Amino acid sequence: MPDQPVLVGVDIGTTKVSVLVGELERDGASVIGIGSAPSDGLRKGVVIDIDRTVRSVMAAVEEAERMSGYKVRSALVGVSGNHISSQNSRGMVAISGHRDVAHDDTLRALEAARAVSIPNTREILHVIPRGYVVDGQAGVRDPIGMTAVRLEVETHIVTAATTSVQNLSKCVQRAGVEIDELVLAPLATAEAVLTDEDRELGVALVDMGGDTTDVAVFQDGSVVHAATIPIGGRSVTSDLGIVLRVAPDSAETIKLRHATALPLDIDPDEVVQIMSIGEELPHGVTRRHIAEIVQSRIRELFELVAREIEAAGATNRLQAGLVVTGGAALLPGLGRAARDQLGMAARVTGPHGLGGLTDQIVGPQYSAASGLLLWGARHWGAGEEQAGSRSFDGLGSRLGKLFRGLVP
Repeated sequence: MPDQPVLVGVDIGTTKVSVLVGELERDGASVIGIGSAPSDGLRKGVVIDIDRTVRSVMAAVEEAERMSGYKVRSALVGVSGNHISSQNSRGMVAISGHRDVAHDDTLRALEAARAVSIPNTREILHVIPRGYVVDGQAGVRDPIGMTAVRLEVETHIVTAATTSVQNLSKCVQRAGVEIDELVLAPLATAEAVLTDEDRELGVALVDMGGDTTDVAVFQDGSVVHAATIPIGGRSVTSDLGIVLRVAPDSAETIKLRHATALPLDIDPDEVVQIMSIGEELPHGVTRRHIAEIVQSRIRELFELVAREIEAAGATNRLQAGLVVTGGAALLPGLGRAARDQLGMAARVTGPHGLGGLTDQIVGPQYSAASGLLLWGARHWGAGEEQAGSRSFDGLGSRLGKLFRGLVP
């Protein structure tokens, strides 16, 4: 057995599966294994081909195993997609005998908040405490030890479509990996790209993937809204393919080599040679025209992001602005385009807070997988008071099983 407990994070995206193996440390985790593989078994964050997804997960896991020297048997797995929804809920319990609030009282309050009406086709992924109210006094972060007669908790509840969760779980399990925790992808990503100050000041996390973009809004230190927008990097590729009449592979190459979100920064006389479908010879198209095609889709995306911020009641209240990450965030000019359109601070960033082989995972495309390791590290040993899981039997105990599932 290793000297340090080991965490595994599996991020199953639309275009890529990423697997990170990390040793748990006092202040986070140290990456010792990295694996990735192309993914084409998902659409809009939902499994559409189980066999292809299983092969992708197996390939990424095997690569991470070779690098780390461990056999991965269980992992923390990210979940996202259009089927995700969230809502705020409050739970209240009496503290008998006018005594000090105990750990069990916070659990009872969380269970009361959990008792919301949801369709039988959905299941709860997370019940996240946002703050407590002790005898009418709001804004309490940790009520344990306070004398009270009534305890209330304000929570954020995240639900997912049961069939989508089951199909994703089936893919991971068929790849030979047991699931110790399903974590909402933007919550995991937040661990890797947001600071405590960001969360306190108010921030919108925008995680741009292949088919979808996850949005999570944080205020006063906790998440208040989460949603998925059905637009991602492949939407830009598709637009280029349609307008320029080029094959998908050519459209992707054009995007990677010549695209930007800021057309006015491009010399209007700069010309790129492309080969349209059905033509025998290449022809020229201005790079500014390419950027204008891209800009149109990016504007639509940030319009939808603004709607989610409004739905969270956070318009003009996010002092830390926008934090953009994910594989599609590598598009040049994206941060400035967001800042210009939304009128708030915006930055594009990759993961931070990990040790070890970080030089290989500095890009935004590894933010979700990195966040899964940091999520596990932060909740390790926290016990049942960390109600970020689908049940209240203690994340620490489940992670303990995870660690026992890794053998050198």
